[in-house]
Amino acid sequence: MERNKPNKALLIIDMLRDFIEEGSPQEIPAGRWIIENIAGEIRYAREKNRPVIYLCDRHEPDDPEFEATPPHAVRGTPGAEVIEALAPRAGDPVVEKTGFSGFFHTRLEELLDELEIDDLLICGVLTNVGVLYTAMDAMQRGFGVIVPETCVAALTEEDHKFALRQMTSVLKPIVR
Repeated sequence: MERNKPNKALLIIDMLRDFIEEGSPQEIPAGRWIIENIAGEIRYAREKNRPVIYLCDRHEPDDPEFEATPPHAVRGTPGAEVIEALAPRAGDPVVEKTGFSGFFHTRLEELLDELEIDDLLICGVLTNVGVLYTAMDAMQRGFGVIVPETCVAALTEEDHKFALRQMTSVLKPIVR
């Protein structure tokens, strides 16, 4: 279907208690620095009547990933919930994922097709994992991608900068 203006959606990746809260199993301290910036993007998206879609790690207690990482975002636990400051509203889609990319074995692509979305603004953690792989998969599926640098974070500045370089030089989304 040809449209005059692209339809945009905001993706919030893994802004979960087990990643953001102090002392959490997979704490990303820099994740707390981006909360206000993401909140601003959420407000703007809502003003423009754009969908705000949450991509959330949700693991089973025996997930094989836990052989390499501490257990985190276990389905049904408080740690798997979006932090209160960015919590979804009623009707906001929440897409559960168990892999790095928001597209891997999820309903994300089907949802974006239903909503007739062309462009994605991607925010959240980790810049070098969930954000990078979701951006890569989105671009390979023909979506436009925007990654606001002040709305993504990684465990280290080195990992953050690496992922931003990968996205700008290899994937070529708009990083602002």
